[in-house]
Amino acid sequence: MRPGHRSHNTRRSISGPHSALTNYLASNNISAAQIRADAQARRAAAAADSSSNTPAAGELQPVTEEQAEVDEDEDEDEVVAGTSAAAAARRARQKRKKRDEAIEKIKKSKAYKKRKRNADDSDSDDLALALFNEKLAPLPGQMSNCEICSKRFTVTTYSRAGPDGGLVCNSCGKDLTQDEDANKKSKKKRGPAPKGGAGRRKIQSRILDGTYTVGAKNLMTLCIETLANNIDLADDLGDLPPPVIDRIARLLSKTRLLDPRTLDLFLQPHHDIINIYDAAKLKSDDFIKIFQLVPQLKKLKLRNAIQFTDTVMQYLITRNIALESIYIHGANLIGEDVWMEFLTKKGAHLKGLQIYYTDKHFGDKAVGLLPSVCPNLTRLKICHNQELSDQGIECIAKLSNLEHLSLQCMKKTSSNSYIKVIESIGPQLRTFSIKKVSDVDDRLLDALHEKCTNLSKLRITESEFMTDAGFARLFRGWKNKPLTFLDLQKCRYVDASRPRDNEHKVGLCSEGFEALMEHSGDKLQNLNVHACRHIPRETFEKVFSGDKSYPKLRHLEISFCEEVNDFVVGSIFRSCPDLKEVNVFGCMKVKDVRVPRGKILVGVPNALGMRIEGVDD
Repeated sequence: MRPGHRSHNTRRSISGPHSALTNYLASNNISAAQIRADAQARRAAAAADSSSNTPAAGELQPVTEEQAEVDEDEDEDEVVAGTSAAAAARRARQKRKKRDEAIEKIKKSKAYKKRKRNADDSDSDDLALALFNEKLAPLPGQMSNCEICSKRFTVTTYSRAGPDGGLVCNSCGKDLTQDEDANKKSKKKRGPAPKGGAGRRKIQSRILDGTYTVGAKNLMTLCIETLANNIDLADDLGDLPPPVIDRIARLLSKTRLLDPRTLDLFLQPHHDIINIYDAAKLKSDDFIKIFQLVPQLKKLKLRNAIQFTDTVMQYLITRNIALESIYIHGANLIGEDVWMEFLTKKGAHLKGLQIYYTDKHFGDKAVGLLPSVCPNLTRLKICHNQELSDQGIECIAKLSNLEHLSLQCMKKTSSNSYIKVIESIGPQLRTFSIKKVSDVDDRLLDALHEKCTNLSKLRITESEFMTDAGFARLFRGWKNKPLTFLDLQKCRYVDASRPRDNEHKVGLCSEGFEALMEHSGDKLQNLNVHACRHIPRETFEKVFSGDKSYPKLRHLEISFCEEVNDFVVGSIFRSCPDLKEVNVFGCMKVKDVRVPRGKILVGVPNALGMRIEGVDD
């Protein structure tokens, strides 16, 4: 062997410090020798297929120095490649594991179970995988195709989902939002009233209107409310009975749905009663249409009849309509001369005349005409009138058939005019109501005691001169039958400087309250002693003691009676088994009352609200 030459069978040995790659392979149990052997086997197999000069299997070929260096470099590349493949395999295993975990979680979800029930024979794994793929939405910043228009757009955090679960572009998203808002506006609320503030306010409104009842509504009420809420779909009310038609009219008026179109539902030729509870949207032509389409009209009731003018009244005068009762509210545009013409030509058939808020257009002249032109009048009510005075009231005494009288004058009136009425027609009166009579005194109470024997309803309000002794004389030994309705609100002593001092016992106090309950307590259904603040607590406790019972009393108003407390209210509930509602506004001593089941207590001064619906037996 020549010096300087190496044998072809001798391998070159490389030594030196270990690299970072070597340390990494050793720490992860990766054998570089095994990788090298596998690589040599693959190269040998490839060489055997490509060349016929390939030596026999197992024969070693001489390896030159240059080839050895190339082989070593290739071994290094194989090591790096093997390492990358191992890392990729590991990442794939981790990804597959996470996907399997997500699919198992999806199988436990409600959406999967719902989809599984609706699917016929779908494989559970395929169904779960489909749900998994639906959740793989593009992240913000990535590109996606719009589900609706297929336009390419950039996904943001505000991109919204489409109808089929995909994402939509900005313009399509705006269109979907507009469609949803339109559907929400057109959709009506159904079902029971919502809990919380809105539901509580609705119930309180019904209580103040007097339409609230404890418990479920009956079927007729539900049907009437459904019809009223869908009145725009109705063409005719058919042959419904008058009470049902009246309830429909009330509901439409409350919701301001009574207009010229809905008015036609109530105008049938065979009707003889028309009740319009809110005519604010009706014009003069609409009122004339009533008299054109209902020739058999006998009773007419109009509230807020703002456009009921002289023209309408003159048209009524020319028609062959014999009204027996007219109730008109707010008709300020009818002059007194037209009223007198109407009474002169149509008054012979009138049995009821009720006029509200006509201001200055129905005064002493028109009232003075009533005895001669309306001989059959049995009911007269004049409310909130600025022209009626003592002179006109004295003329009422000449109405020999009058049974129901109700007056509220804006001018101050004296006791003498009312006494003349009572002395003349008192024995036949069944209801007597006078409001805001601050100057009327005990002489009227004495006249009522002597002359009236058929009264069932009595109202005297805001008297500042009637005394407790006068009320006691009225009820003690009174030959009149027990009253069913009694209203004595604000009959009290009024002195701004000394509101609590009442030496002369002005107003309804202890003796008068005890006397009225002894006389009418058994039959009394409605009692109003609002602001009769001089009734002491001891009197309430005595009147509503455990041995007393008032079986007919249903509505009691004791607001601003300052001595009322929890014990008094509890005694009232025990003494009045049929009591429906008690009002205690301004009774600051009422704090924690146990209300029986089915009863309503209104006006409790607490943070809960104005109503407590009882749940205790």
